[in-house]
Amino acid sequence: MEPHKKTLARWLRLDPFRNQYTSRLQAKQAISHYKKAVGDPAGLTELMAFYCEQATEYCQDIGYQEEKFFDALVRMLEQALKSANTLPADGRDSLTARLNRVREISHAFGYGVGDDMDYLLPRCVK
Repeated sequence: MEPHKKTLARWLRLDPFRNQYTSRLQAKQAISHYKKAVGDPAGLTELMAFYCEQATEYCQDIGYQEEKFFDALVRMLEQALKSANTLPADGRDSLTARLNRVREISHAFGYGVGDDMDYLLPRCVK
């Protein structure tokens, strides 16, 4: 799990002073590799939630605003919420709370990101 989280952090939370760039594709590939190699639903959902947290914190910290980045964040939140619904209640509840925090923070981004997440949360959570 940790190598995949490090990869996500590398591609979603960059140091702007090091001339790095974000890559949604590289971050999503880390999740895909985990799914193929391990296939654990709880771990997969954890990685999706971690993706959402890292992307949200990065945007919040430096004011990053790229529409495609936001679109990918909303799609990943939807996938994470749907995947969380397949887990037992104890794991599901903590992940849903984390994703709700992502939704709350995202209201500050503009581009309708928070509104899109508001729409998804009640429809995807059981």
